[in-house]
Amino acid sequence: MPIKLEGRCRCGAVQFAVASHTPYPYQLCYCSICRKTAGGGGYAINLMGDAATLDVDGREALGVYRAKINRNNQCELSTAERHFCVKCGSALWLYDPTWPDLVHPFASAIDTLLPRPPNRVHLMLADKPDWVEPAIGPNDAVFDHYPEESIENWHKTRGLWID
Repeated sequence: MPIKLEGRCRCGAVQFAVASHTPYPYQLCYCSICRKTAGGGGYAINLMGDAATLDVDGREALGVYRAKINRNNQCELSTAERHFCVKCGSALWLYDPTWPDLVHPFASAIDTLLPRPPNRVHLMLADKPDWVEPAIGPNDAVFDHYPEESIENWHKTRGLWID
């Protein structure tokens, strides 16, 4: 049975819950969007949940941000919808209609006790600012851009998928 992740914003105006088979906060994203909208140590950590199970209290306090992305000298609007609390600014979760079955809560918004990952993946390091010094462990993987392995496969190949 998947784990129920419960989270909320800093001021408590928005509370949410979502079922997750993949609760290990192992991916540290250094992209400028994650870092500037949800990052703490120069990165943000996303989890993965079943979008059909997302239960939200306080929807009236939700805002949605869609980032502009520069690709091949063209500015395009990202399909990813970053949900946040309009009262306190807390980043809560990302939803992208490209993957309608998934929602990606930010680990920083989760109040449920999360398991410690056996190793981490540092991604989008090409976007990392100079002041950020990643704490890369001996078994951690590093990527200048996105890794090929999905969150689901990372959990399954390590025996961490929760049925």
